[in-house]
Amino acid sequence: MPLSLCGPGEYQVMRITGDEKIRQHLEALGFTPGSSIRVISKNGSNLIVQVKESRLAIDGTMAKRIMV
Repeated sequence: MPLSLCGPGEYQVMRITGDEKIRQHLEALGFTPGSSIRVISKNGSNLIVQVKESRLAIDGTMAKRIMV
């Protein structure tokens, strides 16, 4: 299921969709298959996500590309 449909909680990244440039960008931010992430809050389609020790804001378009 895409991260954009998830509410607050713990999730595991299964795969990243999209073209190579988008996948590389998300992987550089820490969204790698098998990694654990936590959704802190959701505001509309935008998410605040904790990846490792960092908190990131992800818009709905990017969140749709992260499968959990």
